[in-house]
Amino acid sequence: MDYGMIGKREKARRYAEDPKRFRFNKFDLTFHGDNNEHHVQFDSGTFVCDCEFFLTHKRCSHTMALEIMLKDMIPQPVETSS
Repeated sequence: MDYGMIGKREKARRYAEDPKRFRFNKFDLTFHGDNNEHHVQFDSGTFVCDCEFFLTHKRCSHTMALEIMLKDMIPQPVETSS
């Protein structure tokens, strides 16, 4: 039995339970929406989604869902008045 690995797994579990330890800088994903799949990117605090709503509002349900899910793991978006 590798006791060193046991210690590393415990440490990893502890880290995983504390999302504030993580800060996403960039990612790219496919979001499975109710009607279609959407391509969403995040880079340096900015989201981009290929849905029509995002094109006119610069936020959408897909990006907002990710903001909720990744709270404390991404920089908070700046609210813009429309």
